[in-house]
Amino acid sequence: MPGRLRASSRTLDTIDERLIRCGITRRAFVQFCSSLMIAAPFGLAITDEKTPEDVAQGLGKVIRPPVIWIAFQDCTGCTETLLRTSHPDLGDLILHIISLEYHETLMAGSGAQAEEALRQAVDRYSGKYVCIVEGSIPTRDQGVYMKLAGRPAMQVLADVAGKAGAIIAIGSCAAWGGIPSADPDPTGAVGVVDLLPKKTIVNIPGCPPNPYTLLGVVLQFAASGTLPELDEERRPKFAYDRDIHEHCPRRAHFDAGHFVRQFGDQGHREGWCLYEMGCKGPDTHAGCSTRHFNEIPDVWPIGIGAPCIGCTEKSIAFRVPMFKVIQIHTRAEPPATYAPISSPQGTISPLATGLVGAAAGALLGAGYVASRKFSNVPGDQSLPGPNPPGGPGTPDGDPSTGPKASQ
Repeated sequence: MPGRLRASSRTLDTIDERLIRCGITRRAFVQFCSSLMIAAPFGLAITDEKTPEDVAQGLGKVIRPPVIWIAFQDCTGCTETLLRTSHPDLGDLILHIISLEYHETLMAGSGAQAEEALRQAVDRYSGKYVCIVEGSIPTRDQGVYMKLAGRPAMQVLADVAGKAGAIIAIGSCAAWGGIPSADPDPTGAVGVVDLLPKKTIVNIPGCPPNPYTLLGVVLQFAASGTLPELDEERRPKFAYDRDIHEHCPRRAHFDAGHFVRQFGDQGHREGWCLYEMGCKGPDTHAGCSTRHFNEIPDVWPIGIGAPCIGCTEKSIAFRVPMFKVIQIHTRAEPPATYAPISSPQGTISPLATGLVGAAAGALLGAGYVASRKFSNVPGDQSLPGPNPPGGPGTPDGDPSTGPKASQ
């Protein structure tokens, strides 16, 4: 189990060796590789232009990567997303695909036993392990707002991450501060890169991020000692290469000008665009719209009818009000042939007034004629054509009216 002390002479086995020894079927492992390919269809070396069987064959020869997971100011949501993967389940993931050497939330040990497990793991795999950091790090007042075993979080990060082969900041809190860094930021919360600017760090922001993004990065490092290509925010491009707006299932409604105006209205029930409810999808880079959670369709905010809050973007999440409408800054704008989102107010031209007046007059006239044609009042003088005999105002013998005029 996580935190179990290993004999110093024992080496890590390959993923295939571990699967065979623990009775995990090849079919289950191939299914896991299929899920990994869905999360990383391109841009990840271990899945690029390969079939699930090819991925399984390659990964099976990989030595299980040792992982040390440390947590700071967080809600444990990133750990929870890891536990909610379906292929593999928790046991397969923790015990067979990676070698989780330390994770204070999941390990059985605590206190001095946990600290000893951490120290031995760092010493044994120095320069080879993957350090995963969850949560932001408080820096104000010498980091007094969070300590582990009497040491400020800043010091623990420097010691553990400083000896790692690769550093991954999982979740928005570890990537750039997240919720703890929101104004007024009383603890001076920052991300990992702010304290280790010269280190190669992979940021996987999100609240929470997709767990297969993390697994893809870890397994590529274990397989080849390399990391995927990163963007300017140090995010892996294979997972943050596009904004949500481009592939949102509600995009057609945006283009057509169909917007939800109030939660629970008819448009909301019919799945219309949530842009005017404050959706940050047009400025948010993530794969949520095509890579849903827990392998269940529509398990993501917009899929359940809530607007995207831009949790992967440092300049948006927890800084821009949740329901505030943002400006469109991406190239994913509606075609000019559709009506604008909001029409500017102005004056009406005399020509337009005349045309509308003529149309209204025609409609009123047609309605008047129709009402006369279908009048069912006996002796109604407004009835068109010959008047009925005996009606008021139609004396018999009047040569100009009534039936006698035709005799």
